[in-house]
Amino acid sequence: MSVLDAAKAKSSSTAGRSGKLFLLDLSGGRVLSMESDGSNRTVIATDCRYPDGVAVDSAAGHVYWTNMGVPAQNDGSIERADLDGKNRMFIVPPGGTFTPKQLHLDKPNGKLYWGDREGMRVMRANLDGSQIETLVEAGRGDVERRDQTRWCVGVTIDPVRQQIYWTQKGPTKGNKGRLFRAGIEIPRGETAVNRSDVELLLDHLPEPIDLELDLGRRTLYWTDRGDPPRGNTVNRVRIDTEIQAPEIVVKHLMEGIGIALDLWRDRMFVTDFAGSLYSARLDGSEERTILAAQGNLTGIAYADI
Repeated sequence: MSVLDAAKAKSSSTAGRSGKLFLLDLSGGRVLSMESDGSNRTVIATDCRYPDGVAVDSAAGHVYWTNMGVPAQNDGSIERADLDGKNRMFIVPPGGTFTPKQLHLDKPNGKLYWGDREGMRVMRANLDGSQIETLVEAGRGDVERRDQTRWCVGVTIDPVRQQIYWTQKGPTKGNKGRLFRAGIEIPRGETAVNRSDVELLLDHLPEPIDLELDLGRRTLYWTDRGDPPRGNTVNRVRIDTEIQAPEIVVKHLMEGIGIALDLWRDRMFVTDFAGSLYSARLDGSEERTILAAQGNLTGIAYADI
């Protein structure tokens, strides 16, 4: 089945189902769920240690999220709970990852992927937290950790081409951010440190953060926290042609962080650190603010429940 055929099949299967948003309030240490219009807000979990990335497995009834912990300490973790907050547990205990950021669910293959910022890594594990692997290692040790160009933040995968995409954000508003791509699997005989298939797709970005991929249109989206005019934006680029300058589709964010795509309804949802939740069509039109002044919002996920 082609990607477009799969999209049509999913669109049919989700007809009549309710689209839910799951987002993270870093300042309050909470995981929240709500309708796509911001109504019926529910607190799923509290006392999270600086939550940043979130992913939803609607079929299994699970929500996963990353806890950054204290960035200077190696105490990051990943938790899982039922969609109503019950049966909460650590699947990657504190210290199993340094500072986990965006989280991506690959349900068909039973994997979770995440960027590990101060760990300077792209990582993955099974859905129960077993078999933790480092796929990319951009640096090691305290000296290299101070180089923010090595910090891995956003992550997504292309299951069709078997590739992984990630951002290395660079210094705050430093215009040294970069976007990379490599195979999902490390080439035989190589390691996460010396793998030869890493491609630098874009550099000199203001401060790229989270990623989302529209497989049907072969288009990559990301948020950028950097200074205007190129920063505080949502950007997109086609990935199956020669990589061009990014197209800015949403502007005037206040420290953009999370992004989630609802491809079947041609819309995106975006959070920023000033506490706003926005929606827009995938081309950036019809932008509107759903919520404002909600603390410091980080990761966001969309799911048909």
